[in-house]
Amino acid sequence: MFSVRGRHIVAVLAVWAASPLVQAANFYRYTNDYGSIVVDFRVPAEYVNRGYEILNDDGMVIQVVPPALTSEQRNNEQARRKRELDASLEQRRLQEWDESLLRRYSTVEDIEAARDRALRDLKIRVSILKSNRRSLRQKIENAQARVAEAERVGGKPSATDLDMIEETKREIDSTERAIADREAQIEAVRADFWADSQRFKQLKEVVELRRSLESPQR
Repeated sequence: MFSVRGRHIVAVLAVWAASPLVQAANFYRYTNDYGSIVVDFRVPAEYVNRGYEILNDDGMVIQVVPPALTSEQRNNEQARRKRELDASLEQRRLQEWDESLLRRYSTVEDIEAARDRALRDLKIRVSILKSNRRSLRQKIENAQARVAEAERVGGKPSATDLDMIEETKREIDSTERAIADREAQIEAVRADFWADSQRFKQLKEVVELRRSLESPQR
């Protein structure tokens, strides 16, 4: 190993250059603990993370190995890459959204008509579910009336009626959950179509502005 204190590069001895083995090998240039630049056949393990240069047998730099990142630098780099990825994904999402809107609709009225159709279908499903719920409740009331009548006359309620009451209660609970899900879908559809209409208006404004700028001035 050869080193020169300060910021000078160690000269490679002539005997190195004369050796066929050395001529075929690469050299490594790094900075040691004293701030001296060292050229050697290898980089000591304690200096590898500081970065180094690889030289050919003519002393030309053929590769630069940067210093290893600190923990904070790695975290910052990961955060930066995540931000770039998120921005790229968001840009792609907006592009796909825009293309879909322009492909499906010609006017805001088209969006509103599609919204009304979707809402109408969901509201019909809600109406059917509510009608089923009313029927189930009536079914329970009838069975409960029979149970009450049997108890009034000192008889034993029908096991069939008791089982049906419990089963019908479970059906009502399931129906009510389905109603809540459909009503949530209705609100989501309203929100989605509202967002579509606002985005579509922005796209149309940009298109009109571009056309006005491209039109020849009279």
